[in-house]
Amino acid sequence: MKEIKFKFEDLKLYQKALDFVDTTCKITEDFPNNENFGLTSQYRRASTSIDLNTAEGSGYSNTQYNRFLI
Repeated sequence: MKEIKFKFEDLKLYQKALDFVDTTCKITEDFPNNENFGLTSQYRRASTSIDLNTAEGSGYSNTQYNRFLI
């Protein structure tokens, strides 16, 4: 079966953002348990949003896509 690849997957921004998510998850593992629903969650959601915005914006025109990347 042929693997589907999207154009945003080739962007260095996207690839580095995936690495950033991994790093963030490793760092936040050491946070205290009472921060699981506080700082830990916030850091992880913020790092993930970089990838998600890059992927979501790629379906729009270049002008609109630039707004997703800012």
